[in-house]
Amino acid sequence: MTFQTIGHRGVMGVEPENTLRSFRHAERAGMDAIELDLHLSKDGALVVMHDTEVDRTTDGTGAIADRTLAELRELDAGQGERVPVFEEVLEDVASPVQAEIKDVAAARALAAVMRERGLVERVEVSSFHDEAVAEIASLVPGVRTVLIASRWGPDVVDRAKAAGAARLALNIRRLTLEVVERAHGEGLGIIGWVVNTQDQLRLARAFGLSAVTTDFPEIRRTGRFTA
Repeated sequence: MTFQTIGHRGVMGVEPENTLRSFRHAERAGMDAIELDLHLSKDGALVVMHDTEVDRTTDGTGAIADRTLAELRELDAGQGERVPVFEEVLEDVASPVQAEIKDVAAARALAAVMRERGLVERVEVSSFHDEAVAEIASLVPGVRTVLIASRWGPDVVDRAKAAGAARLALNIRRLTLEVVERAHGEGLGIIGWVVNTQDQLRLARAFGLSAVTTDFPEIRRTGRFTA
């Protein structure tokens, strides 16, 4: 498999994260895929935002789940950007997408959109939650899934296989050769996140990872020449 560079929430190191502006920049920079995060609004829209609350990334306060989509649209998500929904991202950029879901409810909503639009080839689904990975896999035949972990125990490879994940996304700062070899031995790819320095990129290439997630477009340019 070709080494992939995935834009983290677009290119959040230089643009407001999880906005159409950020996704467009990631696409122009040639990212192989764009990563984004999904939550459900009060009225069931697939809202693109990382946190459960709007406080950090907008000029509003409170939980996403307590606001309707219309209410979320009124917020400034940075540099005048509005909070997008998943379907808007699909229409605004042509890049492959890695969609992170936070729970089973989001998995079910995403599954409905994927089936309706035929997105199995374009959208890879990731989650920190084993049950959400298993749920989307059961609802969307052929979907590619990723189990994410920041800290993990010796069972992380077994967890990924049990959930039906094809890849693991693991914190590059805690990644070890032992985990990499075990995952590869079981046929699992590994994505390193978040890779924002040349040293981290060299480590990812030395480990033979299938991809990295990065905040900066420069990693895409240099990644092709780093071994």
